[in-house]
Amino acid sequence: SPPPWSSPPPAACLFCGWWSFARGKTRTHATTTTSPKMMTMMMLSPPALPIASAPSSSMRRLGRKKTPTTIFARTSASFSIAPTTTKTRGVREHHQHRCVFSRSAATDSNSSNSNSNSVVFNREEDDDLCDDDDTTTIDGKIARQAAVVKGLKDGGKTNQDEEVKAAVTVLKALKAEREKATTTTTTPGGSGTNVETKKKKQKQGATNAQRKKGGTPPRGKKKGGGEQSSSGSSPEEVRQVRIEKVAQLSAANQEPFAYRFDRTNAAAKLQAAYPESALAKGCELENGTREKVCGRVTSRRVFGKLAFMTLTDASGTIQLYCDESRIDPEQFETIKTLVDVGDIVGCEGPLKRTDKGELSIVVEDIKVLTKSLRNLPDKWHGLQDVEIKYRQRYVDLIASSESRDTFYQRAQIIKTMRRYLEDELEFMEMETPIMHTVSGGADAKPFNTHHNALNMDLTLRIATELHLKRLVVGGFERVYEIGRIFRNEGLSTRHNPEFTSIELYQAYGDVTDMLELTEEVICRCAAAVSPSKQLEPIQYGDETIDLTKRPWRRASMNDLVIEACNVDVLNGFDGDLEKAKAACEPALKAHSKQAGASIPAVRDSPNLGTLLNEMFEATVEGTLRQPTFVLDHPIEISPLAKPHRDKKGVTERFELFVVGRELANAFSELTDPIDQRERFEKQSRAHAETQRAAVLRAERKVERGDKDASDVLKETKDDIYEFPIDEDFINALEYGMPPCGGLGIGVDRLVMLLTNSPSIRDVIAFPTLKKEE
Repeated sequence: SPPPWSSPPPAACLFCGWWSFARGKTRTHATTTTSPKMMTMMMLSPPALPIASAPSSSMRRLGRKKTPTTIFARTSASFSIAPTTTKTRGVREHHQHRCVFSRSAATDSNSSNSNSNSVVFNREEDDDLCDDDDTTTIDGKIARQAAVVKGLKDGGKTNQDEEVKAAVTVLKALKAEREKATTTTTTPGGSGTNVETKKKKQKQGATNAQRKKGGTPPRGKKKGGGEQSSSGSSPEEVRQVRIEKVAQLSAANQEPFAYRFDRTNAAAKLQAAYPESALAKGCELENGTREKVCGRVTSRRVFGKLAFMTLTDASGTIQLYCDESRIDPEQFETIKTLVDVGDIVGCEGPLKRTDKGELSIVVEDIKVLTKSLRNLPDKWHGLQDVEIKYRQRYVDLIASSESRDTFYQRAQIIKTMRRYLEDELEFMEMETPIMHTVSGGADAKPFNTHHNALNMDLTLRIATELHLKRLVVGGFERVYEIGRIFRNEGLSTRHNPEFTSIELYQAYGDVTDMLELTEEVICRCAAAVSPSKQLEPIQYGDETIDLTKRPWRRASMNDLVIEACNVDVLNGFDGDLEKAKAACEPALKAHSKQAGASIPAVRDSPNLGTLLNEMFEATVEGTLRQPTFVLDHPIEISPLAKPHRDKKGVTERFELFVVGRELANAFSELTDPIDQRERFEKQSRAHAETQRAAVLRAERKVERGDKDASDVLKETKDDIYEFPIDEDFINALEYGMPPCGGLGIGVDRLVMLLTNSPSIRDVIAFPTLKKEE
């Protein structure tokens, strides 16, 4: 229907400005009456972007002062316009259109219809709304709109408030209009040369060149992946505004960084205690109960005399219902002007359930407990920069409930392990040294350090195994340790230089006990973090992993390699290493391109056991998606395991693989000190031979002039480390260690599997990252 006022408004009124600008036309508002059909189309077809309408230069000038006209984007399902009049400068009446964009006039912050805020803006227009399309007039509009933005901020608004966002959007649109007008200006003499465009292109070229040289990143992106806030203000600008609010709180005798707050309940407990059956929609609890809750404000909406905030604590969320009539006026003003998303607050009041069905605290008293100086990530998208997600984990945890759930589940998994081992199997948790004089228990490059007081070089532990076995020698029959391990090796989605493992040792047991124990502990952990608290198939990426089909598959390493590439490494060549290598190379080429990349390692294998392990890793490991115990490892790669009691050349050892990753490693522990010394010596020699072969291979690449060969040689030499023999451990074995079964499980990889996390960095709170430049 036509607008409710009696005569048509000026040319740049909301209807005509919106209609003409949205369709890229210049439309003059004539004195004729707009048809009802046309007016209905205009009301139902707002544009999708915020715009600023400039009146046509063909309009007659009315000789009165101009006022910037603004139009705001459609952000919700409803759109309404209400005309009013107002006195400006005490002289003239002006048209004032009140624009409201919302899905509901005042909605709960947690309700399903609260995805976009209700934003109310007033738009004043003088009678003179016709401007010339020259840059001077546009500059005036920009100056006036900048003053509007400044006025909002001086009034206590921040860049996160919708009024400021909309005003900034209009300011940007005006600047874009000025730039467009400037770039179409040609040089005197009609040559048609676009000077401004040339300058812009030259500047852009210089910027691109600077980027190629590794210079300053473009505006809007900070080095290291940081982004400007969604409102257009930089993080430092937001910080300065909030620092000013800290001062305002202090001036009002409010402590912006409180000492304590005594709460009576947590959000989740209140949600559980008052379901809708106990407190119906639109009802308030009238038994006089008042609750004190505290937490972080994660969303905030203000609608005149009402305000809604979402309070998030460690247990969950609850809504804060702030009614101006129920709270001290100064406190309500604090909510409107000084409380921001990210602040930690404490409040007190009775419970009610709103008409939308949201359980809420009716705020009658509120205190800012900690004023946040930094802007939180976008509510709906969280942290998009993965590196910042890992580097600033505290922000990720604030913004992402999924990340918090992952670490809750990690804690539950570790707790389940402890309870099962201690309460049911009577294991005892022990602590062993992190700094070692001799690195042992695995073949891995250690981190080196130096003890100044003792003037002694030390290494960080690469395993807890050898010290736990010393405890078994000492008489502790069932021991375990959940501890941090440090290995100076590469990083990947499966590897972090420091990681968590659990190792346990059971006297008078063997590898068969470890098979049963491994299945049981993993299944219990899976059930503990399952929504149903029952063991059930789990989802990992696009795969369904069935842990319920017990016992899990068991197969020997040699048999799996035969299945994959039809090469019997251990038994098919009468112990002839060269013949075995000759058969393995074509088998790798025929298997896959990825497997063919392992040919150099096959050529360098010093014995059949190492060769079999290389073939397994190249052709089998990645294919083991469902839980599979790989048995009977070669003796050459298992220096701490007992020889198999029935099979020659292999040990009583297994590794558990799920989704192509090693998850556990266990064996019947070697207790013979003489055999142990011989194994250590052989492993040390094989280790040295393998490293020498790798260096020779890198040197040949340098001689051939291969690309990046020098870098490869440097990396190869950097990876060289010694494999020392732990004489004290052998000495302990000589005192006598009982028959023993041992097991190690990678806790981080287990958490990855049970929480459906694609990277090990997702399950380590603070993963190792390269230092920011």
